[in-house]
Amino acid sequence: MNWQTFLDKTLDKYDRWIAEGKITNTAKVIPVSQALVSRQWVVPTEQELLFLRNSRTFSLADCRCRTLGNHCDRPREVCLFLNDASERMVAQGKARLVSLDEATERVMQANQAGLVPMTLYDPQQNIMSLCHCCPCCCHDLQFLLQRGRRDLVARSEYIAVQDQDACAGCGLCQERCYFGARVIQDGELIYDPAACYGCGLCVSVCPSEAVSLELRRLLP
Repeated sequence: MNWQTFLDKTLDKYDRWIAEGKITNTAKVIPVSQALVSRQWVVPTEQELLFLRNSRTFSLADCRCRTLGNHCDRPREVCLFLNDASERMVAQGKARLVSLDEATERVMQANQAGLVPMTLYDPQQNIMSLCHCCPCCCHDLQFLLQRGRRDLVARSEYIAVQDQDACAGCGLCQERCYFGARVIQDGELIYDPAACYGCGLCVSVCPSEAVSLELRRLLP
């Protein structure tokens, strides 16, 4: 199966599930661990690790999109499957059981590589996997960015908040923002919060700590 055939078949499956009322979104962005600061209204453990700790079992597999697309050299063994999906993937020889420590290491590796952390859901609305996605290979980001299917990917509960006075205009956050929320013009950062999906990749790379994540519903 070539790359475009894979995308077309996957999108057809998603549209069928939506038409049948089985899903409203196929994926949801979740913030990277370094982007969350401990506040009274934020659970002080990272979201991805909470998903893992609340799971019966979890396993690790190569990213199918990145393996099939082969458009970049970012890490491939960064897809974490949970519960029934994990057991099914292991039984099929497509994934391997891992410890929480190794899963944590892969989460951190994915963040360093600038991969967007996302949850994938099955038709029963159970979290099936924690994926770490790139814009050049991963199907959900391809559908969103290349085909305009913003209905398929849900934003996280968080949004980036910019301290413009502290911003040095280095552009590191722009390089990691695949959603077009950050643009450097004449040495100054232009930030569009309406385009932010709350992944937190900008937070974890900012050398001047000029950006943070806040819960969307708590903003004025």
